[in-house]
Amino acid sequence: MIYLVPFGKVENKVLLFLKEKLRGVFEEDVEVLPKRELLFDSFNFFRNQYRAEAFLKELPSDDKNKYLGIVDRDLYVPELNFVFGLAEKGRAVIGIRRLRQEFYGFAPDEDLFLERVLKEAVHELGHVYGLKHCPNIGCVMHFSNSLIDTDRKGSSFCPECEKILKEIKDAKSSCDNRE
Repeated sequence: MIYLVPFGKVENKVLLFLKEKLRGVFEEDVEVLPKRELLFDSFNFFRNQYRAEAFLKELPSDDKNKYLGIVDRDLYVPELNFVFGLAEKGRAVIGIRRLRQEFYGFAPDEDLFLERVLKEAVHELGHVYGLKHCPNIGCVMHFSNSLIDTDRKGSSFCPECEKILKEIKDAKSSCDNRE
């Protein structure tokens, strides 16, 4: 099961879009959990950004479920200027503010925005499942150092990453059946 966890105000259309699309990508049930409050103590006034790790720590971590936090804010980790997302131990978070055209002073483009949100959600959940960054620039698991990288890659896994994901899921299913 994949759980979507909105922090603060996240548009319902984003959550419903992800719920539908992620169900198809990962072939798992997806549920939207109730909204949680923004973590104001993770806000850095100097940077005008929120620390991504703080949101991860607020998400459950267990062996059976995956959790994806969604924040309509600009996220960072101390070593980088910004991050689109972050993942660890069964959970991930994406910051969708930088995925909007208007963040860069351009006119809104809802379709492009939703495509970017899907790519980053699939990418971070790919990490949650155990995938690493991929050298294939068209693969959703390719590292995005900029929005250009996100726009260039696809929203699906390359054949090699798809194969690895299947192996990971098959191994997990095999273990679950032994319990």
